[in-house]
Amino acid sequence: MSVIQSLLLGILQGIAEFLPISSSGHLAVAKAIFNLSEIPLVYDVLLHLATLLAVCLVFRHTIADLFGVLFRWIGRKACNDDGPKQKMVLSIILGTIVTGVLGILSSKLIPELPLFYVYIGFLITAALLIFSSRYSSYVIKSRGTDTFVSPLKGAFIGLAQGIGTLPGISRSGITISASLFAGIDRKTAGEYSFVLSIPAVLGAFILEAKDLGEVSEAVGFLPLAVGFIAAFVAGFFALKFLVKLINKGKLEYFAWYLIPLAVVGLIFFR
Repeated sequence: MSVIQSLLLGILQGIAEFLPISSSGHLAVAKAIFNLSEIPLVYDVLLHLATLLAVCLVFRHTIADLFGVLFRWIGRKACNDDGPKQKMVLSIILGTIVTGVLGILSSKLIPELPLFYVYIGFLITAALLIFSSRYSSYVIKSRGTDTFVSPLKGAFIGLAQGIGTLPGISRSGITISASLFAGIDRKTAGEYSFVLSIPAVLGAFILEAKDLGEVSEAVGFLPLAVGFIAAFVAGFFALKFLVKLINKGKLEYFAWYLIPLAVVGLIFFR
């Protein structure tokens, strides 16, 4: 892999990880175009780790607040206003467990999918974005939305995140859509989706860490470093941009990118 190829893949990962268009699907397509099928999965995980750092930077105050609530809860020194945040912490724990179980099962039972299924995943993501955006607008007008995530809803969103491990299904797209379908307000849906991704990405990195030596041989240190930095920088700006779009209820705009992309891919690039 050349430095330029890794730079482009890093930028693509950083943008597609947060914009609801599926980073894994776009990386699969890009690798096919660049003829990089021999690159190990741990390379993708490292790029995801770079975008994880962007999440930690953007939501650092929320993450620190939740850790504070968790430590006070464990030490039995909870404040009077910690109740809703304790539920949020429990929701993240349950959502992570559900995601982990589903992710492990899918990795063992579902083989590496050809590009045909990636394009189908794009179409599924597009449908989710359209219907969840319109459903959210209806809920806001009819009965209002919740500003916290209950443990049951957290498990439901964790299930969605587990499905989002499939190439072509956007992790951010499906988790934010699941949150909106669950009646959670847009700001909380976006925040919860990205915070929930932290343990999932760390878990995937731990599982693939044994192959770090393999990726250094297949890719090389310099291309790997360039791709990592590019993914972090692109991811930071993409995340800041997406947060604004979520609050405005504009996620379905990305569907009109995914649909023609999937159609063109199904016709010409299978």
